Amino acid sequence: MASVRQFTKRFLVAANIFIALIFLLSCANAFLHPGRWWIFSLLGLLFPLWLLLLFGFFIFWFFFYWRISLISFFAMIIGWSNIHAFFAFNIPKKYSVEKPDGNLRLLTWNIHYWDDFITKKAGASGHRSKMMQFVQEQNADILCFQEFNQMLGGKDPENNILDIRDQMHYPYYFFSGDHKSRNGKYESGVIIFSRYPIIDTIRTKYSSDANRGSESLIGADINFNGKILRICTTHLQSVLFRSKDFRNVEIIRNVDDSILEASKSIIKKLRRAFSLRGNQADIVRQELDKSPYPVIICGDFNDVPNSYTYFHIRGSRQDAYSEKGFGIGRTYVNLSPTLRIDYIMADKKFRVTQCHKFVLPYSDHHPIIADFQLP
Repeated sequence: MASVRQFTKRFLVAANIFIALIFLLSCANAFLHPGRWWIFSLLGLLFPLWLLLLFGFFIFWFFFYWRISLISFFAMIIGWSNIHAFFAFNIPKKYSVEKPDGNLRLLTWNIHYWDDFITKKAGASGHRSKMMQFVQEQNADILCFQEFNQMLGGKDPENNILDIRDQMHYPYYFFSGDHKSRNGKYESGVIIFSRYPIIDTIRTKYSSDANRGSESLIGADINFNGKILRICTTHLQSVLFRSKDFRNVEIIRNVDDSILEASKSIIKKLRRAFSLRGNQADIVRQELDKSPYPVIICGDFNDVPNSYTYFHIRGSRQDAYSEKGFGIGRTYVNLSPTLRIDYIMADKKFRVTQCHKFVLPYSDHHPIIADFQLP
């Protein structure tokens, strides 16, 4: 009996050490370019699982052999920057719709073409009007949208740019117009709307290898009460999952007989997206570092908080959700309950006064709002 207990203890210690090493390797993903070290990015996608197992070992050993719990404890200390990026530990506060004088409010949202091409195909009326109403109610000074679509030529009864410009009173805007629909009727991209004057703009296109899976990095220099700020938004490379790929994810989850082929297909798409996003993150960081003004960067980065993309773009900037939010902050509604892939990051010259993620059923992404003060 004693030998069985001893064997079990040794096995659990070995398992704890193994999980601690895997956890630390997934943390290393934050500093290794995915173009060369894609396997670490793959481990990084499972960071919540490694963290949960590590924390479970810590609790178990703490009550039975507290010295062994130090394995997990020190691993979590080493990976603390990743843990803090993954989970915001602030005291939950109610979001205040009222915006104090002197604050700048920014809303970012991947609107998925106002959901027009999804719900209308299914015979529904679409969510555009509800989404527009939500945006108007937030009283934001700056709106940043990804996967924004606009009709080309003619008179569209639902002209997205004009409706926001004229009816919501955002007289200044800058649109990237990255992609055109096959019938040439629509173009889409990222867009910045502002209630404050835009005095200059920048646009950086990514490599054509992205194949419609990303949208440009754009920036608008805003005159905010006599101070010049640069607001940037972008949409980084998507994995471009199709319905077949979502079925493959289900096959993997259910351990189906065809799990090997399903895994190969998923990993191939993930590896390509990792590499492209890593290169795009390098471009974004270079542009942000060149800015002569305080910068706020936001958008759909399509990557998790412990990734190279996240840490490289963030640099010394502050993540508004980590500063004022609470919990995991999931922003993408599919695949996993832990996917926070939309962000607002600000120069440390700003003070984040609040940040809130809304849970809405309209797009496949949730919107984020943050308020800033600039001393």
